[in-house]
Amino acid sequence: MVGCAGDLAKFRTCEGSWARDALRQSGAEEGGVPTSVSSYSPRCRPRFHRQGGGVTRNSRTPHPPPTNIWAVTPKILIQVRPQVHEELRHWTARARKIVSPDLREQALASISAKAFHCEGGGIYSLLAGDRSRDVVRFIVAYQTISDYLDNLCDRGTSLDPDDFRMLHASMRDALTPGSGAGSGARSGDYYRYRDDQDDAGYLAALVTTCQEVLAVLPAYEAIAPYLHELVDHYCSLQVYKHVRPEERVPLLQAWFDDQGDSLPPMAWYEFAACSGSTLGIFFLVAQACQEDCTPSLARRIRDAYFPWVQGLHILLDYLIDQDEDRRCGDLNFCSYYPDDREMVARLSHFYRQANLSISALPYAQFHRLITKGLLGIYCSDQKVHAQKDVRMAARHLAPLGGSVGVFFYLACWLYRRMAVSDPQSAAGHSSHLR
Repeated sequence: MVGCAGDLAKFRTCEGSWARDALRQSGAEEGGVPTSVSSYSPRCRPRFHRQGGGVTRNSRTPHPPPTNIWAVTPKILIQVRPQVHEELRHWTARARKIVSPDLREQALASISAKAFHCEGGGIYSLLAGDRSRDVVRFIVAYQTISDYLDNLCDRGTSLDPDDFRMLHASMRDALTPGSGAGSGARSGDYYRYRDDQDDAGYLAALVTTCQEVLAVLPAYEAIAPYLHELVDHYCSLQVYKHVRPEERVPLLQAWFDDQGDSLPPMAWYEFAACSGSTLGIFFLVAQACQEDCTPSLARRIRDAYFPWVQGLHILLDYLIDQDEDRRCGDLNFCSYYPDDREMVARLSHFYRQANLSISALPYAQFHRLITKGLLGIYCSDQKVHAQKDVRMAARHLAPLGGSVGVFFYLACWLYRRMAVSDPQSAAGHSSHLR
């Protein structure tokens, strides 16, 4: 407690100025969305969830999500986080049964080091009413696929694009009930281009779990086209960013050029960042729990989250990882901005456009909590304080979230530092979300 108090005193000295500025500015921010920008110019079926290894069916009762920090915080701590960790324990036990030592190592590492991803994504379950438990089940399984494949691609020796495409075919199959593993295919089919293939059905089980949840959503057909669009973007990015280093940028630039006029004005590296988030998929799945989710609403969700919210998410992630990626020789999209000033202007633009784009969505205030939370989560990360340029950028970006952003900043700042005293907790609380 003494160390924590000392840290807090240090925080008040070093960070108090921008926090006070943000609180003074919060009145305008809370009341509306800034309009200035940067110069760039199945029928309904009952729900189910796992309970004692079986399936239960429940009535459907709509519940509005929390729309302020005082309502959402206890929901996260009391409801979302325990449910997420229950699912993670299930998948950890399953991963320990993987036969291949290398696959088992990467599966377990991806869960232990990236649990925070599932916790963050799990917040979208609050949009699902009494189907929230099923949405948590989907989010944890889907995010676990993403993190597992990321480990296999990042930490392996393969540079084969066919290998990466085949692995990530599991992510599209997971969004398509009856395909891939759901049609009886083996996990080994996803490892076709790898020597290690015996995962004891681990990847196929993750895929099947996602399919089971989607198969009973009232509005799956309404969201399916947009799920597939978003996952196709995600999988393409994962292929292009993991091939031979000299091929990455040309492939990413050509991919961006192929988009034509379908995007607002942005650079190729910004489009790539927008493609690297799973938040839009989580939102669509949660919204499809409601019987009144229409194709029109699903399209509005896609338009709001892609590119703006997803872009904000991943650009902030790359912002704080610049030093680490530089040391490891990894691709970092923020490094392609001509200077720090332009980078801050563009991230500010993404934040404002994200808030503007979500203003027409149901429960817009809930989604503003997400965008403000992203600022607080990333700007409070310990990586920020070790990088002078990133620290200065964070001092400009963090106040954009107003008083809510300050709350998330403080909460995440303290949470991480208290987690350091608990190695098991700290291992799962990296903010690396891509």
